[in-house]
Amino acid sequence: MSSGIPLRKRLLVRLMITSVLIALCSVAATAWLAVQTTTRAIQEEQGQVLADDTDILRQLSGYAATHPSWAGVQDTVRRLSAATGRRIALTTADRTPIADSAKSRTALPPGAAATVDPLHTDTYSEPGAQLSGVDPRAVGPYRLTPLERARLGKLATLRQKCAARNGVDTTITWTPSGRPVLSDENGILPNSTVPEVCADGQLNTLTQTEEKALVGLTSLAEACLRRKDVALPAKGFISLEFSSQAPQPQFALGGKAVGGRPTAFGAKGSECVADARREQLDPDVAPVAELFLGTGDSALPHFDMSNANKAKIVGVTGLVLALTVAVTALVATRLVRPLRALTQAAQQPLERHVRVPVTTRDETGILALAFNELTERRERMEVQRKAMVSDIAHELRTPLTNIRGWLEVTRDGIVDPDPELLASLHEEAVLLQRVIDDLQDLAAADAGTLALHREAVRADELLEQVAAAHRVGAEAAGIGLRTGTGTDGTSAPTGSGTAWIDADPVRMRQALGNLVSNAIRHTPDGGTITLSARKEEDHVVIEVADTGSGIAAEDLPSVFDRFWRAEKSRSRRTGGSGLGLSIVRQLVAAHSGTVAVASELGAGSLFTLRLPATDPPVDADEAR
Repeated sequence: MSSGIPLRKRLLVRLMITSVLIALCSVAATAWLAVQTTTRAIQEEQGQVLADDTDILRQLSGYAATHPSWAGVQDTVRRLSAATGRRIALTTADRTPIADSAKSRTALPPGAAATVDPLHTDTYSEPGAQLSGVDPRAVGPYRLTPLERARLGKLATLRQKCAARNGVDTTITWTPSGRPVLSDENGILPNSTVPEVCADGQLNTLTQTEEKALVGLTSLAEACLRRKDVALPAKGFISLEFSSQAPQPQFALGGKAVGGRPTAFGAKGSECVADARREQLDPDVAPVAELFLGTGDSALPHFDMSNANKAKIVGVTGLVLALTVAVTALVATRLVRPLRALTQAAQQPLERHVRVPVTTRDETGILALAFNELTERRERMEVQRKAMVSDIAHELRTPLTNIRGWLEVTRDGIVDPDPELLASLHEEAVLLQRVIDDLQDLAAADAGTLALHREAVRADELLEQVAAAHRVGAEAAGIGLRTGTGTDGTSAPTGSGTAWIDADPVRMRQALGNLVSNAIRHTPDGGTITLSARKEEDHVVIEVADTGSGIAAEDLPSVFDRFWRAEKSRSRRTGGSGLGLSIVRQLVAAHSGTVAVASELGAGSLFTLRLPATDPPVDADEAR
């Protein structure tokens, strides 16, 4: 039925389109939201990872700058790994392990994240490192003794108080070497801003430790200058300057700061001072190490979603949900409206026989058409039921009235109970019994309790038995009765080509007998009735043909209805209860077969039974 529905109007297509639209909206919204939130989260995560990596490098470089070896770095590595969730590993240049936060020695990344060398660093994590290329925490021989620190601390405090009395607020900053430096709110305190009464020069005077280290640095620089064929300057050509801008002392060469700028000795002089300084610090710092960073053993990368991203997710989810509810409600309303009409029509009393208007051509419209057809069929069945009750009452009332009437007149002595009267009463009783038996068979067939005793039955023998049972009645009516079992309806010898059916022989004789009896009643003197059987593939076709009066075309659909007769007056002159053909249809259906009729007025009728074929029994050939 659905083949006549346009594709765009089919319920399945409409539901699929609705689902696809909702899915597309959901996917688009989810994709947009995922891109937005993931991009933001990745940016935040990348910034955090970069900050963590910088901090890891800063702390490990600081460790290397303050320790002559990596011997105790394992605890620091584990602490940094726990804080950042990263795997941290340190190796030598040839990848000999120094320290690793991973418990299992898994393979390292293919390339190092950075090189930890406090004497050659380009990190901006520590002020002053970008100027000299040396980690400012690497002070080596310039680290002051506790006594020197205490003395300089007292001097710094006195100078701070002096500046405060003269209207200058200062703070004390301690450099990695242990020297205190004064600075104002801008972070610097040049000598020009120091009150004259406070500028005693004692705070910036070199300590014994610094003088000794400076002498060593000068010797190393002079050796370098000799190797480069540079004329040696006078003694003390290297001096120290202290500033709050840098956490380490600034070396001056020839009266000018070295820091990468031109000096009195040119570039070679600056290079020699820088090389001498690294050579001087080398024994006090840890060797160069390669830093590897990766995912921790248990920590997986994750995004900490911000409140703004969470609000976006909630908002988009609510929007998609609202859109889904709106679209679903719209489509469901259009789909439910005709279904409600069907429900209301189905709830009406039976006698109203309501019809549902068909407004669509989709599955709902087809359902409405089917409902209307069902209503019409119910009306017809109601009419048939009433007619059947009337027919049963009519069929039973006539013989009962005859029997009662004759018994009453016999009881009153009006008529003698002679043999002719008794024969008439017996005939009426037999007719009454036949009607009751037919009704009982139909009731059993309708209830599915009709008992069948199946066995393999030869079609030719079945036809011969039916013909033999009705031949006397046919001859008395002047009608010829013959059988044929070949493929063309003619007689065929018994043998391997014989058709067999799996059937109850008693019930099949009853069905064929009803057809033959019906044909005898409607075939005139000189007519012929032919019973034939043939095998067609997996079925056996049995035909009962007559040359009788035939059936009008408009009556053919009602032939198998109960109590139907061709005579509109319902005369029982020709005999029969009007149930014979109904019983034929029920019996054939119980055998998984079909029955059909073809007829033409004045030319006769042809009833065709099509039953499933079966194989002959094993001992069939031996029996023949």
